[in-house]
Amino acid sequence: MAHVVTLIPGDGIGPEVTKSVVEILESTGVAFEWERVEAGAAVFDRTGEALSIEVIEACKKNGVALKGPIGTPIAKGFQSVNVRLRKILDLYSNFRPVRSLPGVETHFGPLDFVIVRENTEGLYAGLEHEIVPGVVTSLKVVSERASLRIARWAFEYARRAGRKRITCVHKANIMKMSDGLFLKCFRDVAVNYPDIVADERIVDALCMNLVMNPGQFDVLLLENLYGDIVSDLGAGLVGGLGMVPGANIGDDYAVFEAVHGSAPDIAGKNVANPIALLRSAILMLEHLGESDAARRVDTALAQTLSWTPIRTRDLGGNSTTTEFTAAVCEAIQKGPSLSA
Repeated sequence: MAHVVTLIPGDGIGPEVTKSVVEILESTGVAFEWERVEAGAAVFDRTGEALSIEVIEACKKNGVALKGPIGTPIAKGFQSVNVRLRKILDLYSNFRPVRSLPGVETHFGPLDFVIVRENTEGLYAGLEHEIVPGVVTSLKVVSERASLRIARWAFEYARRAGRKRITCVHKANIMKMSDGLFLKCFRDVAVNYPDIVADERIVDALCMNLVMNPGQFDVLLLENLYGDIVSDLGAGLVGGLGMVPGANIGDDYAVFEAVHGSAPDIAGKNVANPIALLRSAILMLEHLGESDAARRVDTALAQTLSWTPIRTRDLGGNSTTTEFTAAVCEAIQKGPSLSA
């Protein structure tokens, strides 16, 4: 029986990397039925609405979505589609694995840690109001319910994945009530997981530690805005935003997405790197119970980077998106023999 998945190609290079990933997923033999819906800047230009009811209803009906990058205008234009989807679907956990890939040179050795970010409140929720001209307030809302929920999610994930340490990241030395509540909820949940080490780090100290010794971390738990910033820092440690996956997960729905921008300057040129969305799709396969297919795609990607000269431009090569896609599909068909 086919998995019915909502497909949101997105803006800029979104349709190209989405097409690539769909081709790779279908080469595994897993059956998919894609319900394609549009969201983002191009739709906004046509209709005045970047996120339609049609998109929301498709995500709710199918339960799982794969989404390409969608641009958000800076200081003007429409509200972030990503933020609205997360809030409407209550996708409270933003899950960002930070893992090195073979064949991709970075400043550090192999890294493998995970960022878990609360996804529905805090400053990143964008609750802003102009009191009088020239004076704007932004509300940072932190609730016990959301803080306990994301802490439990992080500990349950760590236990399932065999990870041994969770670091709660905060600024409770200054924001004693809001960040203090987030930290208290983490501590309250941690006592129920004696098999997992629970520690704490102030966010600025964390950033310093990440660029000095990132290998010391296992799972990082952060509020919404801190998680957004630290996720990009983590991506930079393993090659950039074009290399890392992202998943937004709630109790009822899940959206798997590329976390990089829409790169309109290279759109339509067949040079975009599909790895970030592909790795997000690997997370989607695991979510759908297709663990064997997830492993095969992950292995094929590693083999392509390790044993072939195929590289897109951002990785120092000159391969096209089409050539990269074909190479990964070929590796999937050949299986582990490519690395022999």
